[in-house]
Amino acid sequence: MKQIAIYIAIILFLVGIVWLAVTDKDNSISAYSLGMLTAQEQSFDFGVIQMEGGNVIHQFELKNESEDSVTIEKVFTSCMCTTAKVHDNNGDEHGIFGMHGVQRTNIKVGVGESVMIEAIFDPAAHGPAGVGLAQRSIYLETNSAASPKIELRFEAVVTR
Repeated sequence: MKQIAIYIAIILFLVGIVWLAVTDKDNSISAYSLGMLTAQEQSFDFGVIQMEGGNVIHQFELKNESEDSVTIEKVFTSCMCTTAKVHDNNGDEHGIFGMHGVQRTNIKVGVGESVMIEAIFDPAAHGPAGVGLAQRSIYLETNSAASPKIELRFEAVVTR
């Protein structure tokens, strides 16, 4: 009798996991797209910046010049000193996206549309030890079969 109860508990547990996986909307993956996002520039150099000068910002443009819409599913950064926002074709702002955790989103970029990825770098985030060359990235994951992952990079030489 004890073994039957254990088997039933295991089966119920497994059924519960399967049910959660099927009904969890946050884990859903968009259908693959034949579209593609292209970056007008993939890297940017801020040059020499002062640690006390405050945040510096640069915008990267991504265009969909293909014949199918593309969905940006995730946005995240390489370091806590970097955050990102996405400005869509309608003027809506999405984010603040950072390094921590999975930064899921659902930003559709239609045919002929573009989005602006705003990179925000805080040169003081690492304190006095954070001087010198800083190279950081913003990562986007899409449902595009041709460009499922996009990396936008920037660098700066941080001085005191």
